[in-house]
Amino acid sequence: MDEFIDILNEEGIFTGEVRLKSEAHKLGLYHSSVHVWLYTYEGEVLIQKRALDKDTYPGLWDISVAGHIGTGESPENAALREIQEEIGYTIASADLEFIGKYLAEKKPNPVIIDNEFHYIYLTRLTKSIKDLNIQKEEVHSIKLIPMTRLKKELVQPIKKKDYVPHDVDYYDFVLNEIENRFNQ
Repeated sequence: MDEFIDILNEEGIFTGEVRLKSEAHKLGLYHSSVHVWLYTYEGEVLIQKRALDKDTYPGLWDISVAGHIGTGESPENAALREIQEEIGYTIASADLEFIGKYLAEKKPNPVIIDNEFHYIYLTRLTKSIKDLNIQKEEVHSIKLIPMTRLKKELVQPIKKKDYVPHDVDYYDFVLNEIENRFNQ
């Protein structure tokens, strides 16, 4: 689905320009997205398998919930919206913990240059995944995976290819932040 998004400069500052997401990807313009990682106190992380017809990384395992920030939308509101849209889970803004912003510059296929500032959030999953309702246009399936297994799979060449290729530094940062919550 195409949508209007704010265009940023290389430092992540709004330029005043608004474009369609497809244009931003075609031209390699900087823009923002939200990444929301859901975890349980049992040491598990919710991951999603991207829909099989997505234009980037179809059928690969990824972040619990992610999406672009719409024009004029705050990162927090985008995160709450995406959680509701993609997995049918409603949370209060007080349950959303911002942990940082990360710049990713990728070319996932020959016609997409994806320069995104990810606003990264954590939240605890407090209901069974059986009670979640996935958005089939975006998400093929979801599962809970023990953190220890996820970390192992992300470094095993044969398993690593099943996941969206986020930077090692990105995964290290996020997974360490989640592990810190397990110990609280």
